[in-house]
Amino acid sequence: MIEDIQGMNFSHTKFIFVGFPETYKYRHLFSFPLFLSYFIILACNSTLIYVIRITDSLHSPMYMLVAGLCVVDMVVATTIVPNMLLSFIFDLNEISLAGCLTQMFFTHFLSSVESTILLAMAVDRYVAICYPLRYAEIINVSMFFKLLVFTVIRSGSMMLTLVGLAGSLSFCGLNIIRHCYCDHMALVSLACGSTAKNDAMGLAVIVCFVGIDISVIIYSYIKILTAVLRAAVGENRWKAFHTCGTHLIVMSCFYFVGSVTFLSHNLNIPIPTDVNTFLGVMYIVFPASINPIIYGVRTKEIRKGILNMFRKRRVSKVFSVRISSINV
Repeated sequence: MIEDIQGMNFSHTKFIFVGFPETYKYRHLFSFPLFLSYFIILACNSTLIYVIRITDSLHSPMYMLVAGLCVVDMVVATTIVPNMLLSFIFDLNEISLAGCLTQMFFTHFLSSVESTILLAMAVDRYVAICYPLRYAEIINVSMFFKLLVFTVIRSGSMMLTLVGLAGSLSFCGLNIIRHCYCDHMALVSLACGSTAKNDAMGLAVIVCFVGIDISVIIYSYIKILTAVLRAAVGENRWKAFHTCGTHLIVMSCFYFVGSVTFLSHNLNIPIPTDVNTFLGVMYIVFPASINPIIYGVRTKEIRKGILNMFRKRRVSKVFSVRISSINV
């Protein structure tokens, strides 16, 4: 009885990541594809931001949202990937409770911000295509300010509550987190007391960011597709269907994987630890890697801006070489 009381009074302040227990001895091999993915995320997203910044024709609301999406993708990947690389390469896989909660907040907060940006992009395209004459009236600086306030209040309040509830728990059992980063349910599953409030808050997050956001996004794209198919003919119809379909597939993967990793504990879904960890990593890495292609390179205006950037650099290089030869 005394030992039980002492156990309940004790709470771990440090935790150890063991993300892939079934293949843990091969963890060093994971570092190369992870590093390559991180490099692609930083290179592609930063290039896209630079192109949008230097190209005047891309200074419109839609491309500002794309740039914001790139920033969020880089920051959220930086929140978890460097620590994962240190863990895989140098076995530095220990984290304090405060560090874990901080990483948890930023990971989930930035993911929720990404959801809001995807929602705003869908609404922007809906207004531009279905109400073109009212676009400038609806999509303006005031709308962006309201979106910023909405994002901070919704994402900030919900994620602070989520992290606050996790921080109030006692961890008197194992201190091994079966994940590569401090995911909410991966930490909560280690608690030795009741986690009913945490489970309820996790469901509330899913309902808010998946149930609401994905419903509005799908509705917007259906309206966009309907309007475009009515006006377009032949090849243009296929192009519109392909573009909208690609966007919806990528978004669905983002929301589906996020929902599975978030709800696997709440709904007692029997997912192997290695699979759940892989899905959790892909939830962060995959969208950040693919978004610059889906919303960047495949967009005609941005592709044109990228080509112009390389042409200007080539002309500048040739010009500098000629000046140098003349001086010689």
